[in-house]
Amino acid sequence: MITSILSLMLAQVGPNPSLAEPITPPEVAEQRRRSAERERQEAAPAATPSRLSECLASAGQDSEAGEAFARAWLETAAADERAPALHCLGLSLVRQERFDDARIAFDDAREAAPITNPAYRARLSGMSGHAALAQGEAEAAIPAFERAIADADSAADPSLTAGLNTDLARALVAGDRAPDAVAALAAAREADPANPQAWLLSATLARRLERLGEAQRHIEYAATLAPRDPAVGLEAGVIAAMAGRAEQARASFQSVIDVAPESVEAGRARTYLTRLDGGTQQTEPRGR
Repeated sequence: MITSILSLMLAQVGPNPSLAEPITPPEVAEQRRRSAERERQEAAPAATPSRLSECLASAGQDSEAGEAFARAWLETAAADERAPALHCLGLSLVRQERFDDARIAFDDAREAAPITNPAYRARLSGMSGHAALAQGEAEAAIPAFERAIADADSAADPSLTAGLNTDLARALVAGDRAPDAVAALAAAREADPANPQAWLLSATLARRLERLGEAQRHIEYAATLAPRDPAVGLEAGVIAAMAGRAEQARASFQSVIDVAPESVEAGRARTYLTRLDGGTQQTEPRGR
C-alpha cells in the first residue's frame, strides 16, 4: 500500500506543490493577483498613475488594445513616463503569450525606471523573470530574478525580497540547480520568516532531495503560518507517507479534503488516500 503511493509521489515532477508552478486555492490566487496588481500600480512613478491604470485596464480587457495604447503612449512619453508605458506594454504582450517581446519590454522598463524607486525596478525585473519562466527559459529567468532581488534589497523591502527569492528558487529548480535553490529559499525565509510560501517550497524541495527530517521541520512551520492552506496539508501528507508514517499521512490528506473539498489539492489527496488503503478508504469530506 505505502509503496504504491511512494511510487506515485516520486514520479511527480510538478504537483503537490510544484516549485515551478505552485498550487494555491483559487481564492488565494485571486487575492495575490489583486495584491500584485495594486503593488505594481502603487510602485509606478507618481506622475502617471492614472494613465498607467487606464493602460492596464485596457490590456486587461483586450491585450491587443492594451498593446496599441502602450505603443501610442511611448511615442509621446516624457522620460518619467517610459517605464510605466513599457510596463503596460510588457503585460499586454504576456497576455498574448509573446513572452520574448514581453521580456524585452520589462527589461527596458526597468532601465527606464528611476534608480530612486528600486522597488518598482525590482518588480519589473521580476516580471521579466516570470515571462522567461512562462516559456521554459530558466536560464534567462535566473539573472532577471537576481537583478530583481538586488533592487529589492536596495529598497529595504523584506517581503518583496522574500517573494523574489522564492521565484528565483523555482527558476533554479527548473534549471536543475537544486543546491542553489536551497540557498535561495533560505534567503527567502531569512528575509521574511512569516512568508508561508517560502516554508512550503522549502519543505517541497527538501522532500524531493530526500531530506525528510528537514522537510518535516519546514512543513510544520508552514502549517503554523497557513494552517488552512490545502497545499500545506497536501505536502505534509506526502512527507509523512514518504517517511513511512501512514496514519499521519492519512490524517493530513483527509484534512485537505475537509478544508477545501473542491480544490485541486483535495483531488490529489483522495488519490493518495486510495493508494494508501488499496482503494478501500472512504475519501469524501466528513459531513457531506
